[in-house]
Amino acid sequence: MSRLRVPGRRPWWRRAIATTGLLALVSSALVGAGSAPAGAASWAPKPSPMTTPWTDRVPVDKPLPEYPRPQLTRPDWANLNGIWDFAVTGRDAGQPASFTDQIRVPFVAESPLSGIQRRITENDKLWYKRTFTVPSDWNGRRVELNFGASDWQTTVWVNGTRVGAHKGGYDSFAYDITPQLNGGTNTVVVSVYDPTQTGGQAVGKQRINDVQPHSGGGIFYTAASGIWQTVWLEPVAAAHITRLDMTPDLGDSTLRVKVQGASASGRSTRVTVSSGGNVAGTATGTVGSEISVPVPNPHLWTPEDPFLYDVKAELLDGSAVTDSAAGYTGMRSIAVAKVDGVLRPVLNGKFVFQTGTLDQGYWPDGIYTAPTDDALKSDLQAHKDLGFNMVRKHIKVEPQRWFYWADKLGLLVWQDMPAMDTGKSPDAAARTQWEAEFHSVIDQHRSSPSLVMWVDQNEGWGQYDQARIANEVKAYDPSRLVNNMSGVNCCGSVDGGNGDVIDNHIYVGPGNTAPTATRAAVLGEFGGLGYKVPGHEWFPGGGFSYEDQASVAALNNRFVGLLDSIRVGQLPAGLSASVYTEITDVENEANGLLTYDRQVVKVDTARVKAANQALVNASRNPAPPVTLPTGQYKSLRVTTPGYTDKYLRHQDALAFTEVVSGASSALLKNDATWKVVTGLANSNCYSLESRNYPGEFLRHRDFRVRRDTDDGSALFKADATWCAIAGTGGVRLSSANLPGSYLRHIDSEVWLATPGGGHAWDNPATFTEDTTWAVEAPWAP
Repeated sequence: MSRLRVPGRRPWWRRAIATTGLLALVSSALVGAGSAPAGAASWAPKPSPMTTPWTDRVPVDKPLPEYPRPQLTRPDWANLNGIWDFAVTGRDAGQPASFTDQIRVPFVAESPLSGIQRRITENDKLWYKRTFTVPSDWNGRRVELNFGASDWQTTVWVNGTRVGAHKGGYDSFAYDITPQLNGGTNTVVVSVYDPTQTGGQAVGKQRINDVQPHSGGGIFYTAASGIWQTVWLEPVAAAHITRLDMTPDLGDSTLRVKVQGASASGRSTRVTVSSGGNVAGTATGTVGSEISVPVPNPHLWTPEDPFLYDVKAELLDGSAVTDSAAGYTGMRSIAVAKVDGVLRPVLNGKFVFQTGTLDQGYWPDGIYTAPTDDALKSDLQAHKDLGFNMVRKHIKVEPQRWFYWADKLGLLVWQDMPAMDTGKSPDAAARTQWEAEFHSVIDQHRSSPSLVMWVDQNEGWGQYDQARIANEVKAYDPSRLVNNMSGVNCCGSVDGGNGDVIDNHIYVGPGNTAPTATRAAVLGEFGGLGYKVPGHEWFPGGGFSYEDQASVAALNNRFVGLLDSIRVGQLPAGLSASVYTEITDVENEANGLLTYDRQVVKVDTARVKAANQALVNASRNPAPPVTLPTGQYKSLRVTTPGYTDKYLRHQDALAFTEVVSGASSALLKNDATWKVVTGLANSNCYSLESRNYPGEFLRHRDFRVRRDTDDGSALFKADATWCAIAGTGGVRLSSANLPGSYLRHIDSEVWLATPGGGHAWDNPATFTEDTTWAVEAPWAP
């Protein structure tokens, strides 16, 4: 366990990462475009229950000053983040006569960084107000008011005129406010209604709870109501570019681009791809149609080498450029394909195991909004530091700058669509809204090279029409993988039966998820190992996990043991990806690799990175599955140095190891002989039937290994099934129902032992040797 602050060294969250030239303008917002409301000088944030390294670095005015839309940039813009007048009324009330509070946008009303920090319910409506002036050099252009995201039903007025309304908590929206501008000081008013889980909309893990730390909450967290991403003004031409839909095609070394536009139907457009100022290719076409831009000998994007090209799109009127926007892309492909007979996800045509974590995107100070851009980047950097190459963004959609950092740092992203509330069947209106928002989210992030899979639904939460939705998502974005249901084995979820992957959740795991003829196997959630760090708990004493660890050493041993188990067992058996729960603690969940305040890394960074790297390296040349000769009698010899004359035998129904030789009794030789048969619970694994007690098998029960009669139960069959894993000088036998736990001898007794486990029989000394057995000719043929 390590504290993140290291004397004499800049912490990793502050290390500068070079950006491409197209993002050099990110801090150039026109700060003179707005004026702070009266009373802003007296505004102050509320005390945060936990402070991150960035809590005290948030500017009062113009927080998050970076340009918010990295894949469609323009040089002129005005950031409207900062202090707004604020009020809360009843849900059906009109605009209040006075705004008695101030809030720091874009932090939600429940958060300390907003300065409000109050519980918002389905009976409340939030009101925001501020003034702004439009810079004089914007004259002659249209002015758009942009919202990164606001949760949930947002209505906007400018100078008293309603300019639009939006439903959705995770997608951006904008309004052309040019007709409402008055040439001087303008006033914008915003109302937001957010019923959270009491409505039918996408809510992810938000629940209406007390905003102060409290016991309980489980896997659901504080609600996030109102504006939670950057608000900004931008001048545009009457006909202008609104989006760049970019899809790399490695088959013919081109970038397929659709330039989307407003008031630009039929207009010509030119797209240029370059690197370091050197043009790779350029092509022209029409707005809304696909343009193929050549990118010869493309420098491929990978997690190890996340190379990005600069992209420029221009709107043309004859030869004159009437609008232009900049962006970036990465040349990569993602698909599923057979690799050595097993269906796997392939990046740029090659299989690489995707090892990542579940990332909830919650903060103790900003709740849904990271306090600064450095903070937003920091969780992704932590993944890289720990050797992960993937992140599953769990039923939340982050700002576009988060995707930029994933693109830039090199992390494969699984993006969940935020779920509707659990235990409910959504009505027709809720379904229409959810699907429309999903399409909008896809449109806004479809050009990010890091994003490789859409996760439609999770554990059956608000589930419906799984197969149809998966097919529609695949048709809407055929360039990515689709996961119709993460956790198809969990919680009453219904598998649509389609999509590119079959996804199980197994705690603690890693379990056995098998590929099918049509879907690759992934482990969408596992782990949940808990360790509470004193002084870094959201609610001291209230934390929970899926398996508490007694010490930092135990946490490290257990976690690395899980990664090693995937590498030696599940990867060769067909598993292609795993998602560990989780990168940070979240409120009362204490199973993070980092504390919720991001102040402490609980695990040994170097050791975890090495285990992840070993897993990734193993996937580049996966070992073939280990096979045993079924229908034959065999004896299992100990391989631990100094004990290699001992064999696995049963005695009085319990398993032991004992020296066996030609001079041994016939009974001992029979006891030390086992018939290898197809696994009772898993045909890819094996069971060991007693030579002298046919119908009785080697099984574990309460960790002790014994010989028992098959009672026909599913539990017995699972306990008596062992999966073969390669070992040095022999084979390791992992429990089919407790993968990662192995048949082990210790002090002549035989146990089911777990690397990093807390029992005496889990002792790490000679663990690998004690769990490796040589399969030899039987003592009693």
